[in-house]
Amino acid sequence: MAIDNASLLIAIASSSAALMAALLIGWQNSRDEKYLGLGAAGIGLIVISITIMSLRSGAYDFTIQFVPFFLLISGISLIYAGSRQFRIPDGSYRVPAFTWAAAVVMLAIPFVAGYSGIGTIVLNCIGAIYMMLCAWENWRGRQEAPIALVANAVLYTAVASSFVAAAAVLVIDGRAVLDAPPDNWAEHFNLIMSLVGLTGIGAITLTLHHARAAGRHRHEANTDSLTGVLNRRALFAQFPEDSIVPDLVVAMFDLDHFKQINDRRGHAAGDIVLQSFARVLRAETRGADFAARLGGEEFCVVFPGLDREAAYAISERIRAAFAAKAIPTGHENGVATVSVGVASGGDGETFTSLLSRADAALYKAKRDGRNQVQLAALRLVA
Repeated sequence: MAIDNASLLIAIASSSAALMAALLIGWQNSRDEKYLGLGAAGIGLIVISITIMSLRSGAYDFTIQFVPFFLLISGISLIYAGSRQFRIPDGSYRVPAFTWAAAVVMLAIPFVAGYSGIGTIVLNCIGAIYMMLCAWENWRGRQEAPIALVANAVLYTAVASSFVAAAAVLVIDGRAVLDAPPDNWAEHFNLIMSLVGLTGIGAITLTLHHARAAGRHRHEANTDSLTGVLNRRALFAQFPEDSIVPDLVVAMFDLDHFKQINDRRGHAAGDIVLQSFARVLRAETRGADFAARLGGEEFCVVFPGLDREAAYAISERIRAAFAAKAIPTGHENGVATVSVGVASGGDGETFTSLLSRADAALYKAKRDGRNQVQLAALRLVA
């Protein structure tokens, strides 16, 4: 039995309404994920558009033609804006706003002039362009989740091809004015692909949202909330206390006279000093290094794959860069500085032992006048 357009429209509206509800729930639980709100709003407009088209009961005047098409294009433009926001969370809305305004003008001109056939062709062309723009956004962001985002790009491209087919059949038909909605194989193909595409894209988008949320929670659990470097828990998860680390090099950092900074300038000023030092750590260490805040004003950096001389050089660079910031402390020394101890692992040495030796070198730097880097002696093997 053949499926008519009305049945397909009802199926699309029902599927879209369920997807809109799922996106709204996701957005309510995570308001920072603007792409979910944009997607839900876009699908809401599409549901209204499809509902109007499914209830037109044979009427096909200007209002019945243009209003649902306007809502449809507006909804698709919001989905495009959501695709951009997914890839660039802080991105501007100027491009989506400009494309929407251009699309509405291009759609309105033929309908206002009375050429509903040409207007419907333009609608399908605009739909195809928007779908390809969404596909491009997903393709460009594929590094985050290659399989899921490439799958989304393929689905958007497939829906775009169905819009192209619908436009092509109307062009071949050659009628500038339509007195009834188009009813041909290309329209059916477009509706079916829209149903499949919306369902698939929505499911993938929700999966990506949950993956992002899980990743964000992992990051928050492993990150010091004040400074943005790893916390103590994350460091010891990466390097268990009893793990053997014969080739590892670590540096322990302790901000000089930090208690006086808090006492004389206040804890808010102390927090700013900690954040400033963390920025220096991130700027001066390598991507392979592990920088962590162990607590208070004490930090640690693990240097995989470096010898102690190279680690000493980086630590000295960090010390000098922090001192060069010339952050006032209220202490007689004037500016915030840091003392550092560097130690390299010996045969059979545990991570805890290595940290203890680096800590001993750090306190030697404190005793010898602060604002300096001290190397721990090599561990003697019994």
